[in-house]
Amino acid sequence: MKNKIISTSGITLGVVILLGSILFISPDAKSFIISNLPEINLIKPDKREAKSLSEKSSSQEMTDSKMAKPESKLAPSVLFKDGDGKTIDISKQKGKVLFINFWATWCPPCIAEMPSIAKLRSEIGDKDILFLMVDVDNNYKKSKKFMDNHKYNLPVYSPAGLIPSDLLSGSIPTTVIIDKEGRVVGRHEGGGDYSRPEVVKFFKELINN
Repeated sequence: MKNKIISTSGITLGVVILLGSILFISPDAKSFIISNLPEINLIKPDKREAKSLSEKSSSQEMTDSKMAKPESKLAPSVLFKDGDGKTIDISKQKGKVLFINFWATWCPPCIAEMPSIAKLRSEIGDKDILFLMVDVDNNYKKSKKFMDNHKYNLPVYSPAGLIPSDLLSGSIPTTVIIDKEGRVVGRHEGGGDYSRPEVVKFFKELINN
């Protein structure tokens, strides 16, 4: 049994390494994976849609199982730090929209969605929105080097304390969106394409409200 467990772990590790290698080495493979990332539904459905949503088939519910419905509660006090050790408390950033992405350099889905996040930031700017790319490994130098090597203009942060489970349940990548009032209005687990027009529109509306 022990050998079987070791063998299974080895296969899993091998698959992760293989996927990571493909993403780093093959631009065509990376492009294919990015183009097939799942759509992101960060917009809260209105009451007119409630009936149709409640009538979803069980297979569709399984498809959406990783998509948490937007909440409407204030973000907790959570601290992140940049490369200079300067901390930021997400509960004290009212007046700005927050895009918080929990990721790691060894995570293939994190790597796959990174270009779309960089494109989103390029599209909407950073005047009224803060992008926090939080490396869950707490290895700032390694994650900053990754960003620099790939020319992603995305600010890297590390956790400066515990992260509540309602923000990060353990699965990465996870993206959390906080509006100007400090409310959690979106949360997405798993990779996604943040450069899609409907997603860009969603953020522009948050910024302009």
